[in-house]
Amino acid sequence: MSDIQRAVALLRQGELVALPTETVYGLGADALNPDAVAKIFAAKGRPSDHPLIVHLADAGELTVWARDIPREAIALARAFWPGPLTLILKKEDGVPDIVTGGQDTVGLRVPSHPVALELLRAFGSGVAAPSANRFGRISPTTAEHVRQELGDRVSLILDGGPCQVGLESTILDLSRDVPVILRPGAIGADDIARVIGRRPRLRGELDEASPAPRVSGALAAHYAPRTPLELVVGSALAAHVQSGDAVLARIPAPTDLPAGVLWIEAPADPANYGHDLYARLRSLDASGCARLLVEAPPSQPEWAAVADRLGRAAVGSGADEET
Repeated sequence: MSDIQRAVALLRQGELVALPTETVYGLGADALNPDAVAKIFAAKGRPSDHPLIVHLADAGELTVWARDIPREAIALARAFWPGPLTLILKKEDGVPDIVTGGQDTVGLRVPSHPVALELLRAFGSGVAAPSANRFGRISPTTAEHVRQELGDRVSLILDGGPCQVGLESTILDLSRDVPVILRPGAIGADDIARVIGRRPRLRGELDEASPAPRVSGALAAHYAPRTPLELVVGSALAAHVQSGDAVLARIPAPTDLPAGVLWIEAPADPANYGHDLYARLRSLDASGCARLLVEAPPSQPEWAAVADRLGRAAVGSGADEET
């Protein structure tokens, strides 16, 4: 029996399978089996009202999971699927409440990783799959990261190598009149506007009287190392660093660093920075440093996804592991 066949059999038995996607590794369960989906929440220590993203084999399955699908959703699916874009749409009645967090919307995407697509095609239905890590911690971008995080909480880990993108998908809400980016990712507002002819709004621009649907990765504390993490402006890094710190920066290390400082120079472009970010944070978190200093990213739109992840990581860092 191949690994894909084993994975399909386990999913049909209501078990958990970790699968690679182009963004991060996901912890998958049969999205139509509430008991199986409940195992995701138990394995991750995830709050029960936190919705999951359902992964599909192709856009032709949209009507199984969503209703009142706008033309813009079809256009975006044609343009970006398979790929790192999640669409929030009105859910069909048969979608279990445990998948949507009790909301009337569901997040859907078609991943572009060949192993994920092979699994989804063989399984023949949607797979609910948040990141395969303990809730709130650094997302996994290799199979080894999944093993370190979840161990025997997952029945099978499909190893598809390092993830190509390295940051979670863009989440775009199309369940209301105005498209809104609820989580930034590799597909930006300009990319979306070129397809649908209007620029989506950002979460921060929403009226408080009209709150957005809850979505994955939108809590203030998320993607966090156990070591306290601080964001520091690049020009202030040298003066801020102390012995025992670890530093992740786009600028070279100064020559007069205090003793015992670990300084890693990160890529200067947002795509490569994002690709490496979680692996670098994991490595620094495991280094035994007292404090993790990260150079604050630029404010340009192309850095929005990196800035989002680092801001939430800083808020959630330093906490003990969930039980």
